Amino acid sequence: MQTVRDTDGETYLLVKRSAQSSRVRDPATGAERYVDNDELSVVDGESPLATAAGGIPASVRQAVRAVHDERSLGLLVVVVDEGPLSAIELLDTADMCESDLHGTITELRAAGLVDEVEVRGRRGYAATDSASEAIELLRGGPVGDDDASADA
Repeated sequence: MQTVRDTDGETYLLVKRSAQSSRVRDPATGAERYVDNDELSVVDGESPLATAAGGIPASVRQAVRAVHDERSLGLLVVVVDEGPLSAIELLDTADMCESDLHGTITELRAAGLVDEVEVRGRRGYAATDSASEAIELLRGGPVGDDDASADA
């Protein structure tokens, strides 16, 4: 598999090349079509796997890289749905010890999915716009203005 670009500047994954045309896949939709070989050029230095991942909205890629299991995904969902929540409320809500909760929140903060905020005078956490969008998309919501090719 290779990353290729057509004369309009659109990036595709090369699926199969024949004498006159090539079958290419749009990384954003998965749709395949045939394009004349003279309209395609190989993109050197760009991983085809990175191109394939680029078809996924940036906010979803960001969330996927940050969550490691169902508990961390669930914690992110709770913060998106119920937040902002104080640290005490999160401890009451989550079935995690304080140390695990702190570690997971730290990872979500480092990924840009959760921000530390003040909740009723106490330290708390709120979901970022990127986290809210990612959860909406993972639930099957419509794709908004997210730039699927932007790195998160």
